Amino acid sequence: MILTGSAIAAAVAAGEIVIDPFDEERLSPNAYDWRLGERLRVCEQALDAAEPADFPEIVMPPQGFVLEPGVLYLGHTLERTASERYAQLLNGDRTIGGLGIWVHVSAPLGHAGHAIRWTLEIRAARPVRVYPGMTFGKLVFLQTFGASASYQALGRKYTQSAGIDTSRLYEEIGRRP
Repeated sequence: MILTGSAIAAAVAAGEIVIDPFDEERLSPNAYDWRLGERLRVCEQALDAAEPADFPEIVMPPQGFVLEPGVLYLGHTLERTASERYAQLLNGDRTIGGLGIWVHVSAPLGHAGHAIRWTLEIRAARPVRVYPGMTFGKLVFLQTFGASASYQALGRKYTQSAGIDTSRLYEEIGRRP
């Protein structure tokens, strides 16, 4: 079951959902409009799933930054979200898609217990200027069923994320000699 905007507001007021910073004006009928944070990691080189990735991080200026096709960008949400009770789905939206931007296609699920700023995967079909703090997508909250299990309590690899996280798949498959 998807929470309505008024149910999200009530859950925030009750402490069942954290959205920081929270702005009630960003609520829509079934979601919260999240914003793009100010930092991006820019990856133009080949990547190896068995090796840690390290690529430069930039701070977008207020006048914006042009995303280029063929480049992988990792960004972050301006908002930090958390809920032990509800799972979360983070997606781009129609306005971003209309600019030819694909955002967070591969990992939209935030498990119950997810409590971090989201690392975003961003690709552009055409050169497009984006701005820190601009609306970049929708966050949906879902009622879970069954025995609860907190992502944070399970101690998985992304529980301590503090900034933009690159892939940690190498922890599972090991380093190449």
